[in-house]
Amino acid sequence: MALSAPNVLKSIRLAFNNINDRRGCRQKITLTDALMSGLAVFSLKCPSLLQFDEKQKEATIRHNLGTLYGISEVPCDTQMRGILDPVNPVHIEPASIALHQAAAKVGLFKQYEYFDGRVLISIDGTGHFSSNAIECPQCCVKKHRDGSLEYYHQLLGAVVVHPDHPAVIPLAPEPITKGDGQTKDDCERNAAKRLLKRIDEKYKHLKPIITEDGLSSNGPHIELLISKGFGYILGAKPGDHEALSDLVNDKMRRGEVEEFEVIDKANVIHGYRFTNQIPLNDSHPDLLVNFLECWEVEGAKVRNFSWVTDIKLTANTVEEVMRGGRARWNIENETYNTLKNQGHHLEHSHGHGRQYLSSVFGCLTFLAFLIDQLQAWGCCLFQQARQARRTLKSLWDQMRPLFATYLIASWEVLWLAITCGHLAANLEVNNTS
Repeated sequence: MALSAPNVLKSIRLAFNNINDRRGCRQKITLTDALMSGLAVFSLKCPSLLQFDEKQKEATIRHNLGTLYGISEVPCDTQMRGILDPVNPVHIEPASIALHQAAAKVGLFKQYEYFDGRVLISIDGTGHFSSNAIECPQCCVKKHRDGSLEYYHQLLGAVVVHPDHPAVIPLAPEPITKGDGQTKDDCERNAAKRLLKRIDEKYKHLKPIITEDGLSSNGPHIELLISKGFGYILGAKPGDHEALSDLVNDKMRRGEVEEFEVIDKANVIHGYRFTNQIPLNDSHPDLLVNFLECWEVEGAKVRNFSWVTDIKLTANTVEEVMRGGRARWNIENETYNTLKNQGHHLEHSHGHGRQYLSSVFGCLTFLAFLIDQLQAWGCCLFQQARQARRTLKSLWDQMRPLFATYLIASWEVLWLAITCGHLAANLEVNNTS
């Protein structure tokens, strides 16, 4: 199984081996072992680095970190923080790319092709650290009205989405740092330039259609997407685009806007109003976009949505564009909600450091999430273990005690123990720990 834990962890380790260790070559704990130990923290969904440190002192844990993660020397929490703090998060990205290449070979990205053989990539930011006292040179800073300062870290995430697939395929996130700007808008826009550059370099073969919220439906950002040959479906609420809304209303009065409604089997009314090749706003009169407004009426409940896109809108394409635009929410529902509320502890501070540590831990969390997503698609043993548990959190909660109690020879044995019971899997208790 190409996407089983042993194979993906081997690919990650090879990628980590290529990172230059500035400490020199003669180190008891290698940079690769430190990175793999950090990955193990998030793969095992440990609530804190301290808990991991306390557990790894036990012979059973050290054995299993060796057999399952290939770690020779396990650092304590202080050592791990010290070794990983100087690592620029950009060096972690090749590990994600290696896994994506493996996924492509077994046809995963083909499953996510949506519009004319293209792939939807949803982009959005999320916070993962905030403090009024702890800071580092990479921290963004927010000044509150009472004069107090808040130091925080954010990541700009990108995930491959599909309206028919609730699971997502995360790409390596882009850290948002202090130098990106003084406002949320500026920070995300500047980080987006770096992220889109990486997507252009590594994933252009997917022919991406970028889907984002209304923050991104501005002239400079759309021009950037066009310059890279990306398609786009961007949120565009009428209240945030008055000039665009006025132009649409003018075209409606002239009968130049198409509109229709359909009623589905559940008696829900779906309405579509659309027009093509309309200026985005007065500041960008030559930037022509296609505008789609949709509404749903279910009893007394009415929901409205609107987007700008480069995809030509017709009666035959509006539903597909609408579904693609709404798939953007999977980055919030299936990614950030999972990372924050399903055992990944994204918002827990595992360590802040003085250089890159907070961002490194955030990137390792995304990498651990990618491993889970790939196994859920391409590893039957993981799928069986997942089906044996009611929730993902329940799966992680059963995995950790097994990891801490029994000598585990392989990932196959671990997943079988969760699926069939530890006696059936023939786990061995370490009586010497």
